[in-house]
Amino acid sequence: MSLPTISAEKAKVLLAQGAVLVDVREADEHARERAPGAYHLPLSKLDEADLAAHAGKQVIFHCRSGARTAAHAPRLAAKVGDACEAYVLEGGLDALKKAGHPVAQDKSQPLELMRQVQIVAGGLVFVGTLLGLTVSPGFFAIPAFVGAGLTFAGATGFCGMARLLMLAPWNRAASAPVAR
Repeated sequence: MSLPTISAEKAKVLLAQGAVLVDVREADEHARERAPGAYHLPLSKLDEADLAAHAGKQVIFHCRSGARTAAHAPRLAAKVGDACEAYVLEGGLDALKKAGHPVAQDKSQPLELMRQVQIVAGGLVFVGTLLGLTVSPGFFAIPAFVGAGLTFAGATGFCGMARLLMLAPWNRAASAPVAR
């Protein structure tokens, strides 16, 4: 079983009629940018969540682009069961913004952790390759190490670089506001 998708325009109509918007992104993403009034339920906490409060209501799940929510639609559908009418927002938060739905941004919050990993990994690969080409072939070990780490992270779900970045001072102070 999966969930039907709806457009941002249709979502705006349903929200005006009392539907519940549920943000399935992680806390760091939600803290930086969110739809006001959205209920925050990260996918990582879905199994322990209780959606009984939304029984009998229309529920619209969203992420940033819609891809993550669509990929997890069967899990979301299983979680809501027959308790409510649920949808996946096509295009996610990006589509809501394009449709004119208000979005709160807190640029004082750090970039999302996965974006930080992408920036650091890409920078290390670029610099390591550049140094390997211009200074010494031994520097090719840097992009090789990063590639091995990313492969390990993809295979196991454990990302050492993300764990290190979580300890950075700008990430330790960040906490997601509770949205309602």
